[in-house]
Amino acid sequence: MIDYKEKFEKMKIAGNLASETLNMLTNEIKEGVSTDKIDQLGYEYIRDHGGYSAPLFYRGFPKSLCTSLNHVICHGIPGKRILDEGDILNVDVTTIVDGYYGDTSRMYSIGKISVKAQNLINVTYESLMKSIKILKPGLKLGDIGNEIQTYVEARGFSVVRDFCGHGIGEKFHEPPNILHYGKKNTGMELTPGMTFTIEPMINSGKYDVKILDDGWTAVSKDKSLSAQFEHTVGIKDNGYEIFTESVKVM
Repeated sequence: MIDYKEKFEKMKIAGNLASETLNMLTNEIKEGVSTDKIDQLGYEYIRDHGGYSAPLFYRGFPKSLCTSLNHVICHGIPGKRILDEGDILNVDVTTIVDGYYGDTSRMYSIGKISVKAQNLINVTYESLMKSIKILKPGLKLGDIGNEIQTYVEARGFSVVRDFCGHGIGEKFHEPPNILHYGKKNTGMELTPGMTFTIEPMINSGKYDVKILDDGWTAVSKDKSLSAQFEHTVGIKDNGYEIFTESVKVM
């Protein structure tokens, strides 16, 4: 039996700081606020609570958080853009505490949003949680992707193929890749002690992606809305643990 208890405890500390950062931002993300301000608040909160923001300067990324707005799929760079009523925003936070990483993201609605946008957010969140609930030793990675893809496509949305979840622990990104689509009973088998993210990116239109000239920002090619939720999880002898689960109701 692998002794992963100490690793899981450290990852829980990092994950808790990441989720608490998103909780803190809940009351700050509103009409009239810039994505730069959100980034500043997140950076300061993480710093003041004993952590470091992993994206800052990672492979040249210039900010502490990713803020992905409306048709931005992921890796949106905070800037001068002011939030307007009807916008939907993903904020992705990764913290480092005592050498371990916690990675999570969440959707926010700015004022009154469209029914389609709300449905997209709901389906994206449910797809993540459904895929987490089946986790256990012996499960195949393809089962995770299949759970997400089946649920999402049955509701008329599409799963982005160009990005995936990833192993995480004492490194930001490591094997294995966690695809959000796939076939049952295919791929690597889950074993106790494994730690990784699941982070489905779901589009209201087609799943095709375009990378903007900044080299980071990924948008839906057809400019359809995109949503994402993410948790960092670990595989236990008898199931799973979520390290980035919020202690507050979403």
